[in-house]
Amino acid sequence: MTAATLYIIATPIGNLEDITYRAVRILGEVDLIAAEDTRHSLKLLSHFGISKPLTSYFDHNQQFKGERILNALRKGKSVALISDAGTPCISDPGFQLVRDAVAEGIAVVPVPGACAAIAALSASGLPTDAFTFAGFPPSRQGKRRTFLTGASALPGTLVLYEAPHRLLETLSDIREVMGERQVIVARELTKMFEECIRGSVSEVIETVSQGIVRGEVVILIAAGKITHQEAEPLEDVLSRLMADGTLSIKDIAKQAALISGVSRSEAYSVALRMKDDSD
Repeated sequence: MTAATLYIIATPIGNLEDITYRAVRILGEVDLIAAEDTRHSLKLLSHFGISKPLTSYFDHNQQFKGERILNALRKGKSVALISDAGTPCISDPGFQLVRDAVAEGIAVVPVPGACAAIAALSASGLPTDAFTFAGFPPSRQGKRRTFLTGASALPGTLVLYEAPHRLLETLSDIREVMGERQVIVARELTKMFEECIRGSVSEVIETVSQGIVRGEVVILIAAGKITHQEAEPLEDVLSRLMADGTLSIKDIAKQAALISGVSRSEAYSVALRMKDDSD
């Protein structure tokens, strides 16, 4: 075990056999485990006979706990970061901790394994040579439709996460914004009731609406027809989105980056400048 190392360890997304031998070994060797939900992770660790100090690390305490974890790393300790399921930092807390550890010259080592987005993509039957993972769409319809509008022009397969209680609303917005594309809804991956629903958006909506959707959901959307129009200039996109008045600067930058093909950081920087100029 290498001291002063932050290990990013993937954990099962359903079936406990999703975990790798390497992950079990390293979890048993580190000095500290940082978990999204310590109660949830304790069940996993107990199953594999692992007893190590645990600390929580989630969205609402990451600034405070992140500093404590960094202090442990500064003292030469090894730390494993895990989430409730799947690969940390993929639509889960963690990137700030990784960023800060890298900035201090601390070694960061990924221990790969289960990831719902990649598992669903591999079994989708959709092209995988180019794809975009865009995480969770916004929960409010207006912002969600703006998000989907920006994503509709992207090449390749689009991969989203969604909460089960918003699935029908999101599928309806996909149909409204993107038309009748082919989609796959993958749920309960690697669990007993694993299911992949395939078809046009309308066909999938009809199937999903017949029952109650439970468990984590991955939505995969086939690429639309590619047009060769020039990308809308960044400042024009930002002006249009800012005029809407309902989006935060962060959300505006995210959507503008998708539409214009620039990096999110560039879009955010220009959006801040434009906001300052308008103020």
